[in-house]
Parts: sequence; C-alpha cells; structure tokens
Amino acid sequence: MSWTIILALILVGLLFLILEILVVPGTTVVGIVGFILMAIGIWQTYAFHSTLTGHYVLAGTLVLSVATVALSLRSKTWNRVMLHTELDGRANMHDLAKIKIGDEGVSISRLAPMGKALINDEYYEVSSPGELIDEGKAIVITKIEQKKIFVKLK
Repeated sequence: MSWTIILALILVGLLFLILEILVVPGTTVVGIVGFILMAIGIWQTYAFHSTLTGHYVLAGTLVLSVATVALSLRSKTWNRVMLHTELDGRANMHDLAKIKIGDEGVSISRLAPMGKALINDEYYEVSSPGELIDEGKAIVITKIEQKKIFVKLK
C-alpha cells in the first residue's frame, strides 16, 4: 500500500478525532470512525512495510495526535475562533410600570403562544394562552404576572 494512502488514512482519522472533541462532542460516532481510520493506516504500515517502519508510524501517530489535541485545546487557539459577544439582556427587562392591564398594542411576531409585541412604543415578550395570534394583529394586555405579560386579541 502506498505511503499516500497510509498518510491520508492517519490524517483523516486525526481530523475526525479533533472534530469529535471540538465540534460534535458526545456523539462518539465521528471519534470511533477517526480511531478506526488511524488504526487501519497503522495496520497497513505493519502489513505492507517492515515492523520497524510500523513502530515508527505508530509512535509518530501517537505524538502527532497528542500534539494536535493539546494545541487545539489551548485557550489561545480558542480565542481566535471564539465569539466574544455576551448576552446581557433578558426578556422584559423594561420598566413594567410603563404598561398596565388594558393597554393595547400590536403583535410583531406570531404569538404561538409566546412572541414579541409593540406596546406603548416598547417591544415586549408576551404570551397569549389558549390562542395563536398572527403578527400585525391588535392585542390588549389581560394580565401581568411577575415579568410575564399575557395578551389576547382586541
């Protein structure tokens, strides 16, 4: 078997292992496929080349695997690809004193049963228990409980 195929099997297997660790953790299918591809590459080296060459490829694969995993798990590597924005808001962080039962507004999104509504020139997350309300419909506040706003069709 040619060195190109052996090298491709080992590198693709290593890529699958890295994908298992970083991208799709928990599925184990990608990791198992990666391990099998690397094992086939090493086994082919032992089968078609000398035992000494097989030992070298095995040792090289182990060193390359450990180095690649260590490099990919470093925090500096993650900082290059990590999203650095934070979610700082929550639903209905507005001053709920600005609205009261009976205020009217317009649904901005479909309320099925939760969605967005424009009430008194402010956007709120609202709930319409029992009925689905399409966007653009006139609504009225029926109840305010803690930070949850309940509405119905006007």
